[in-house]
Amino acid sequence: MKRIKQYKKLFKVEGPINLKELKTTYRGLVKEWHPDKFQDEDKKAAAEIKSTEIIDGYHFLVSIAPETKEANLEAYKKTITEFQVADWHHKSMLLEVTFTDGNTYEYFGVSKILFGKFVNAKSMNNFGKRNIFNSFIYRKSMKASVTA
Repeated sequence: MKRIKQYKKLFKVEGPINLKELKTTYRGLVKEWHPDKFQDEDKKAAAEIKSTEIIDGYHFLVSIAPETKEANLEAYKKTITEFQVADWHHKSMLLEVTFTDGNTYEYFGVSKILFGKFVNAKSMNNFGKRNIFNSFIYRKSMKASVTA
């Protein structure tokens, strides 16, 4: 949640994310902080760090935007209903779940207590569907591995 707030603040986003407005703001920030605009080496180094943060923030916010989630909803529903939880990690309110189809999703705001219930549930998939997968802000963090 901290990361979401940080990036929303950087892009001056209040409320739901609008991809068109986000893209306009992103372009403006990239132009403002492009390292080639600066002659001084210290300012150039600071601009490189800031531009990297802007790029990361943009891609992150696009991944959790309602439009992006809507476009990928069918594939997400297929993953959480047809495939099993293969692996999971929890660190400071972020739950990362990998499914047997190879897709990995991050869920933001999942408490340690809820994570404990998830891990100890008879069926992690059923518990996840009822209490996590459709209740928290999520984003796809890794694409499924393609095996040849």
